[in-house]
Amino acid sequence: MVHKKWIAIVAATFLLTACGEKTKTSSSEAEEIENIEKNAETKKQEVKEEEVTKEAMEEEGVVEAQYRINTANWSVQPIADAAEKVVLVTIDDAPDQHSMEMAETLKSLEIPAIFFVNGHFLDTDEKKEQVKKIHEMGFVIGNHTESHQNLKDLTEQQQEEEILRVNKAVEEIIGEKPKFFRAPFGSNTDFSKQLVKDQEMVLMNWTYGYDWEKQYQDAQALTGIMIDTEYLNNGANLLMHDRDWTAEALPDIIQGLEDKGYGFVDPKTIEGI
Repeated sequence: MVHKKWIAIVAATFLLTACGEKTKTSSSEAEEIENIEKNAETKKQEVKEEEVTKEAMEEEGVVEAQYRINTANWSVQPIADAAEKVVLVTIDDAPDQHSMEMAETLKSLEIPAIFFVNGHFLDTDEKKEQVKKIHEMGFVIGNHTESHQNLKDLTEQQQEEEILRVNKAVEEIIGEKPKFFRAPFGSNTDFSKQLVKDQEMVLMNWTYGYDWEKQYQDAQALTGIMIDTEYLNNGANLLMHDRDWTAEALPDIIQGLEDKGYGFVDPKTIEGI
């Protein structure tokens, strides 16, 4: 009798222990499932926030940075997995005589570019309207100083006026100040570099350009050197000017670059300050 009672007690204890373990296991599984669901919900929220951020950036015209300026040689350097075999097209001394024509050529070819303006060209409503149209065509407007003087020949106050007057004029025309600054002759000073940085602008020179040299003031000669120069390489920052021979050569220059397999950087994708 005692023996049977003892067996019953042991069996009951075993059952209680088993139930306890089962309850504990079920509780752990429930917690694990809850954690998985929480993590999944968190990830969904993160994706949603990222999508909202991208949509907001697109609405505001903000483009994710894919390139940055390499100040060692002024080339355009890819960020992460952006294409490497690319060049950047820039046009200085806008809007003199041929900027609209050059903008229309580039637009028809679907080639992005920066048009660097001089303030002294913005002295008429016609020229201001040209800059506005070039911007509305999708091109970026850069600052090339007020009067195209060598900054090293000017006082700090004069340098400041040369840069800030163009920023103000451009902002009044297109609603935003220039993102990029290029000094005439590529000649900067410590003061101009700091001022440009303070203005949250990107300092830019160039990799190569030839259209101001006498032997290349001809469309055919200019086309040849722009696409066959030894300086043409990945990320080359191409300098051209508002000149009649450059305007004439522009379609063939673009074609020659494309034939060599180069793509074209949208300056809107260049990293800012």
